[in-house]
Amino acid sequence: MQAMRFHEIGGPEVLRAEEIQLPEPGADQVRLRVAASAFNAADNGMRAGFLPIPIQLPHVPGYDVSGTVDAVGEDVHDLAVGDAVIGFLPMEGDGGAAEYVVAPARSLTAAPSRVDLANAAALPSVALTAWQALFDEGGLQAGQRLFIVGAGGAVGAHAIRLARRAGAHVIATASPRSASAVRAAGADEVVDHTRTMLRDAVAEPVDVLLNLAPISPEEFTALVPLVRDGGVVVSTTAFMTTPGDDERGVRAATVFVRPNSARLTEIVRLVDAGDLAVDVTRRIPLSDLPALHAEGAEGRIAGKVIVVP
Repeated sequence: MQAMRFHEIGGPEVLRAEEIQLPEPGADQVRLRVAASAFNAADNGMRAGFLPIPIQLPHVPGYDVSGTVDAVGEDVHDLAVGDAVIGFLPMEGDGGAAEYVVAPARSLTAAPSRVDLANAAALPSVALTAWQALFDEGGLQAGQRLFIVGAGGAVGAHAIRLARRAGAHVIATASPRSASAVRAAGADEVVDHTRTMLRDAVAEPVDVLLNLAPISPEEFTALVPLVRDGGVVVSTTAFMTTPGDDERGVRAATVFVRPNSARLTEIVRLVDAGDLAVDVTRRIPLSDLPALHAEGAEGRIAGKVIVVP
């Protein structure tokens, strides 16, 4: 089968297409015929060596995947050959940038029925990140105020939709390029961060501050006074410490997204109910993955890109 792998840490040029042996599922595993994988910034980080996830080389990137079950290992009872599924694969293992991938059955759930199977690869990790940030870490509740910094990406869109569905008031920052998409996702207030200082973007205290943007530690710390006493600051930017305020009881939490098939099943239900959307900017063939990694390394990727074998 064809797969895109890297044998050493380095730039996008270390990625190369190879013919490798078809993997066989072990106990509690299934093999998928891949419909698509999704590109994530962490794929770049693992390839370049600045994200400390213990991968084994050679490595196939693409931990978000959609596909059809092709073979089933022992002790798998909830999935069968022919099932259409999506999953957030263990990041230390081989991913879905290939024609086939072996995955733990527990990492998969039935694919949404109202979304093209290939496009559904764009859903798992970004939607799980948004859910875990808002509810598992942020404890967001109906009637609360949420301030999302850097809401223009895929995680931001899911966070807005989930927060609005939960009954929260959402203030979101965006660039002029992404403002219309942020507004369409349902933000109550949209702040142009190119024209407004972030610390001036909120008129009254918020209950939860969610940072999704690569702002400086100084900028991030300056936003903490916007959070009410007893509120929460949540961040997905694992490269820096999330600030809080112990004197005012403002808790700090950093999200490291975790696989959760039960939560992913609930997310799929929301997609099929029309409460969440799967937004895909473009599709590329597997052979173009090195060029996509180069775009990602330069910060030139807008929206969600899926890779089709």
